[in-house]
Amino acid sequence: MRLILFITLLISITTDAQNIYPQDYFTTPLDIPLILSGTFAELRSNHFHSGLDIKTQQRKGLKVKAIANGYVSRIKVSHYGYGKALYITHPNGYTSVYAHLQKFSPSIEAYVKKHQYEKESYEIELFPKKDELILNKSELIAYSGNSGGSGGPHLHFEIRDNAERPINPMLFGIDIKDTTKPVIKSIYAYPIGENSSINHSNEKLKLRLIPVKSGDYVVENIEAFGKIGFGISTTDRQDLAANKNGVSQIQTFLNGSKNFEIDFKRFSFDETKHINKLIDYEHYKTKKERVQKLFRDNNKLSLYNSVKDEGYLNIEDSTYSIYKIRVNDFKNNDVWITVSIKGNKSKTIQPKEKKVTPYFIYANETKRLSEGPISVDFYQNTFYENLYLDFKVKHDTLILHKDIIPLKKSFNINFDISTYNNEDKNKLYVARLVGYKNYPYYVSTRRKDNILTATTKILGTHVLATDLTKPTIKPINVKKGQWISKYRYLKVKISDTGSGISNYRATVNGKWILMEYDYKTKTLTHDFNDNRISDTKNNLKVIVTDNVGNSSTFETLFYRK
Repeated sequence: MRLILFITLLISITTDAQNIYPQDYFTTPLDIPLILSGTFAELRSNHFHSGLDIKTQQRKGLKVKAIANGYVSRIKVSHYGYGKALYITHPNGYTSVYAHLQKFSPSIEAYVKKHQYEKESYEIELFPKKDELILNKSELIAYSGNSGGSGGPHLHFEIRDNAERPINPMLFGIDIKDTTKPVIKSIYAYPIGENSSINHSNEKLKLRLIPVKSGDYVVENIEAFGKIGFGISTTDRQDLAANKNGVSQIQTFLNGSKNFEIDFKRFSFDETKHINKLIDYEHYKTKKERVQKLFRDNNKLSLYNSVKDEGYLNIEDSTYSIYKIRVNDFKNNDVWITVSIKGNKSKTIQPKEKKVTPYFIYANETKRLSEGPISVDFYQNTFYENLYLDFKVKHDTLILHKDIIPLKKSFNINFDISTYNNEDKNKLYVARLVGYKNYPYYVSTRRKDNILTATTKILGTHVLATDLTKPTIKPINVKKGQWISKYRYLKVKISDTGSGISNYRATVNGKWILMEYDYKTKTLTHDFNDNRISDTKNNLKVIVTDNVGNSSTFETLFYRK
């Protein structure tokens, strides 16, 4: 019987579809050994990671090269997100993406700056024609950096198909040394529905993992009845890095038959939002641990394969079942978890605590909640399922449940500000209270007449906040009347303690100059090598505006030959 079970599992594992992606077409984007700090499709806040994060030896300025012939089809420069990013379309239909760059190669840098000066904007998105920026394989395209939302110097690297879906670059023969098994941090069992139980309880239960000599795990025996599911917290690491990365595939088997599989090979950006339904979102928000549910749970992700009964188990009384979980990385280093389940229908089940409020939301209907000066508009399919919601208004504070429920769509919060005087109205914004100190975090707010509206995908406590403080502007390396001929860069520090910086503008002698904004260091930097400043006597003027319109101006005089 054990031999039959083993053969069944082996067949299930080895019948994966063959790799259909070209193996020798692309080269690597860096000349150094590839060591990863982030893997494809690993779980991030509100999204799957869409590429590989390649370590750059804690340095900026490494040469980044085109992985194949092609042309630059898109360039995007932004303060946040990918920072400076380059997109190359290749003759075979795939597009490679290189992000968090320090700067582009000289010809591309000149092309970008020309358009930045024409539009008088640092942030820019360009779509060059096919014959404008043609590249050869291994040609220099940029230098690695730490721009945008990067947490440290590295190269974010992607390969996308012609439908703009990111694909694991390792499927194209890009090799990373990895002989290390994934790690299982925890496992949980979930009773589904009021009549189901695990160890005589209707509550989610953390199970005890017991390691065995092979490197696999068994779980303490459990008794269960009815519809149940499991979830695990798991990470992987490569041989040359200590980073806790994502795994490549998870499969489950009930009595030898596969009943669930999730394969992190490819996804679309449209569906990445469903990550908050894949994980136990409440658990993550309260425990800071990402537990991946091994059942579909009304989730439409394309990452699911071979799902039987939605990944749930239906345990009958007086039965005995073996449930196995296989977790593997891209190199097929795998770890198994074995759970023995005895079917036992309890006479008494410890019920799950239910919270009932006056506000019940039907997921497939539009709903407005309103009290006093505050209203909330939920549109159809904002939520994944029907639910009770907390809704309380105290003056200008909205308590809208806790941030423990994943949402499909954004919703609107509306504040009626007609009781405020006209001068104060211009300084109001909507903020979400975050952290244990309830710090007011700006939520994108727009105003129409006497209504302020914020659009968000996050529940929690929101308030009407006031920002009366102007941004601050401090020069870093220039003083009034100073000669700075030997400097390559002009640097100014800007910050705002209220609603946050919305925009800035810098001019010298009345002409706009390009200043790069690094929000992590709060620094504006101008490169004199742009050759836009030719006068000896120069008047620098910097204007910074926050999100409610408070504005500050800094002016100084400097000299340069």
